[in-house]
Amino acid sequence: MASTRLSVRRLLAAGLTVVATAAAALVATAGPAAAATTPGVDVSNYQGAINWTSVRNAGIQFAFIKATEGTSYKDPRFNTNYVAAYNAGVIRGAYHFARPNISAGSTQANYLASNGGAWSADSRTLPAALDLEANPYSGGYCYGKTTSAMRTWIQDFLNTYKSRTSRYAVIYTTTSWWNQCTGSWTAPWANHPLWVARWSSTVGTLPAGAPFWSFWQYTSSGSVSGISGNVDRNYWNGDRTRLIALANNT
Repeated sequence: MASTRLSVRRLLAAGLTVVATAAAALVATAGPAAAATTPGVDVSNYQGAINWTSVRNAGIQFAFIKATEGTSYKDPRFNTNYVAAYNAGVIRGAYHFARPNISAGSTQANYLASNGGAWSADSRTLPAALDLEANPYSGGYCYGKTTSAMRTWIQDFLNTYKSRTSRYAVIYTTTSWWNQCTGSWTAPWANHPLWVARWSSTVGTLPAGAPFWSFWQYTSSGSVSGISGNVDRNYWNGDRTRLIALANNT
């Protein structure tokens, strides 16, 4: 994902665990060995120019693409990546790197929705993802917020995004960050798909209250034709038909 995050994420790699729950229609499963999984990637400006036709021909079926961070940064390659992925037949979604200590959740949700994170029922556009993880800047692991204040910030973001787009945002996080910084908050998992980030052969422990994952980021050092260097690799916990159903909210 964002290059500014790589050093922090690599330090945490051994313990990274994140979850994603799917919509209610998705059948819960224990892991990729227990059900069909669909391969994907997540990318940002860090990956440089991408040949999306080669990516799709390599079997990649979905991608989360960095759109925004905070309230002033838009990834310079987002527009190109977002359109080219769609044209290549890749189901795409935008993601926003959260900066909870610099502005309200509603402000950042509106910034995302106005800068690439909107949604349309076209079979190739996923609801956007809110990226919540260890603070790579100054201000502390949990951005200087109490668990109560963090819950309020996240709920503000989620409510605003839902109001702007009609969709429940995907949540990307790690088990350790989520449980520590939100106080093991369970409420969002009732509606929001959760994205597992644990670089291992198994998903591991999920955040408190999460019944299953929807997306799993299982490595930061994958390789895919059409992308130079390392790239995050992911699974969707289901087949392409179910992923299209999530995209279309059906």
